[in-house]
Amino acid sequence: MPNPKNNRAMTTKTLAYCALLAALSVVLARLIIPMPNVTTRFSIEAVPIYLAGMLFGPMAGGLVGFSADLVGCLFSGYGYNPLFCVPPILYGVFGGLLRGWLGNRPGLPKLAVGFLPPVVLGSIFWQSAALSYVYNSKGSFQASLVYFLSTRTVQFAVTLVLDVLIIYLLLKTGVFERLGIRKPQEK
Repeated sequence: MPNPKNNRAMTTKTLAYCALLAALSVVLARLIIPMPNVTTRFSIEAVPIYLAGMLFGPMAGGLVGFSADLVGCLFSGYGYNPLFCVPPILYGVFGGLLRGWLGNRPGLPKLAVGFLPPVVLGSIFWQSAALSYVYNSKGSFQASLVYFLSTRTVQFAVTLVLDVLIIYLLLKTGVFERLGIRKPQEK
């Protein structure tokens, strides 16, 4: 008879860590960082989502991104729109897809390159198009898209640096090895 523990896609411990990371993302996105308006938010909410992907794989990372966005919308007052859930999902998925390439303790340049696909594809391009579609305040979709692309590029250039630096410092401390989530680095 096969061991049911080995047939599970996600252990209870992994699920608990993912729930904590999703909750941390909600807190970082909605409760700590002020939102000057509906379309602008400087936050480090992507850090726990990307870490979920790096630590537990693309499926867990994507689910953490989705659940953090869904629960976070309950606290924002703007309501839930499925168009806006793609970027957080991409952070988790790319964190998981690139975890083999990133290695156990990646350097700053490698982490920055690993963050580029979800930032550029999700947070800048996809989210700008979605915001232009939903909040078309400039008269035409194209004008609104150019506005959002320009402002979000600056916004995510700043948050990219913060996200990469925070993850680099967390990995450098070895906290995930001490928690038993990652294998210790060989010396």
